[in-house]
Amino acid sequence: MTVGLWQNWVLPGIWVTLQLTVYSAALATAVAFGVGILRTHRLRFLRFLAGLYTEIFRGTSALVLMFWIFFVLPQLAGWSLVPMWAAVLALGLSYGAYGAEVVRGALNAVAPAQREAGVALSFTPWQRVRLILLPQAVPEMIPPFSNLLIELLKGTALVSLLGIGDVSFAAYLVRLATQESAQIYGITLVVYFVIAFVLTRGMRALERKTKAGIGRRPQPAGTGGGVA
Repeated sequence: MTVGLWQNWVLPGIWVTLQLTVYSAALATAVAFGVGILRTHRLRFLRFLAGLYTEIFRGTSALVLMFWIFFVLPQLAGWSLVPMWAAVLALGLSYGAYGAEVVRGALNAVAPAQREAGVALSFTPWQRVRLILLPQAVPEMIPPFSNLLIELLKGTALVSLLGIGDVSFAAYLVRLATQESAQIYGITLVVYFVIAFVLTRGMRALERKTKAGIGRRPQPAGTGGGVA
């Protein structure tokens, strides 16, 4: 593969993949916390709406949702999104639904005595969530969030079907130009692995920091059943 192909296609493709991952993860995180907290709300109607959202977006294909947002929504709403933001919206909404279940489960796993302590201190429901439940639940969310983040990174390859020049689309173009399938797809695998490795390390550092913030000793590397 020539230097020109690397500079003109592959490197810009990597940059697009990184942008998609960051933007989609930010949206998914906001959705996950918003919907996940509503899943534990005392009002049944809000729990129902949050649960309905979760079931719909967990049960639909991110690729079909991406096509629907990009091709169908403009016909219904009279306005359209550029491919990049259509992809971000589809990925963020889809993975946010999975993240919402992580948030709900972590909040429900906090000891009932902690909730009772918040009531005894006359905290409002939001104060109990913000000051008592979330600080204890967030460290438990990070490992499954890390898995979802890696899945999201790999899911960004779907955007090539909208003609977005991510690293997968760049690899396809380079293969057409050079007919060197093994080399370019080998490089693409390495690119995804390196990005995933960096993200995993970052999430592990965040997990250690959040656990230290509540006085919990981080789990030693290699004892959690996964890659340290």
